[in-house]
Amino acid sequence: GIRSVGAYVPERVVTNAELEAEFGFEPGWIERRSGILKRHYAADDEGTSDLAVMAARRAIEKADVALSDIDLVVVGTFTPDFTCPSTACLVQHKLGLDAPAMDVHAACSGFMYALVTAAQFVATGNSKMAMVIGADINSRIVEPGNRGTAPLFGDGAGAVLLESGGRDQGLVCYQLGADGSGSSLLDRPVGGTSRPLTPDLVAAGQHYMKMDGRNVFKWAVQAVTETIAHILKSADVTVDDVKLFVLHQANIRIINSAMKSLGIPGDKIWTNLDLVGNTSGASIPLVLNELDEQNQLERGDLVLMCGFGAGLTWGTGLYRW
Repeated sequence: GIRSVGAYVPERVVTNAELEAEFGFEPGWIERRSGILKRHYAADDEGTSDLAVMAARRAIEKADVALSDIDLVVVGTFTPDFTCPSTACLVQHKLGLDAPAMDVHAACSGFMYALVTAAQFVATGNSKMAMVIGADINSRIVEPGNRGTAPLFGDGAGAVLLESGGRDQGLVCYQLGADGSGSSLLDRPVGGTSRPLTPDLVAAGQHYMKMDGRNVFKWAVQAVTETIAHILKSADVTVDDVKLFVLHQANIRIINSAMKSLGIPGDKIWTNLDLVGNTSGASIPLVLNELDEQNQLERGDLVLMCGFGAGLTWGTGLYRW
């Protein structure tokens, strides 16, 4: 069961008008292509762990639990503070927790991968309360002025505290998937052990995220449609049985296309990408936090969450609140 939810977005707000003026994007193009109006960028002195800690602290405050109650930290991120150590270890230290900590790297599916991973520990009794976080600072890895990536992404973090709940709570059904044959569709070509950073590669901008937008869009619509249909069938539920669908907030056109294919009405879809952009691993918990704070979910409601992104990866879960 999810005990509480917390979220954090940086103070700095970057509007479409700012990006259009700075980089010469066609006025209105960003909103038409993505549905995004603005996004938040981390301050120069903020790292991914800082955003994660802020979200985690808010979840802890809402739950009114002692730090000693938390015995596991799982962070979904593909923008870690450092290659080593893990961002989760930094979060564990900054929060003052006595708990094992690990990162899960699945890009925009990161939160769902982290949630399912932590759920195994809780379900088997190996964790009494797990802190699950999705956090990313995308503004540091997108290429400034690249109209295919720069306008789409924002920064943020969301966290949930996961504990043993009632027999009718938790993940009813889930699917994690990967297709590494599509790894080149969305990647950072250099900076790892295969192609270490060099001054020339940095000067050429090869350390920034690269995305084949057209083919990522096609894959995402198909992947989302297939995995949601699979989950509904496996759980023996219909669209009508699900209170809300919470998809990774990548692009409003991806969400609308998938929902149309599945016959899901608009009032069952919750989005916030117009205000925060694509926050990668943070997107689903940011939405969950909104739903929680606005009392949109009641005990027993079914929520279907679906993350999808680089890897290529996807993670979908039908969750009973």
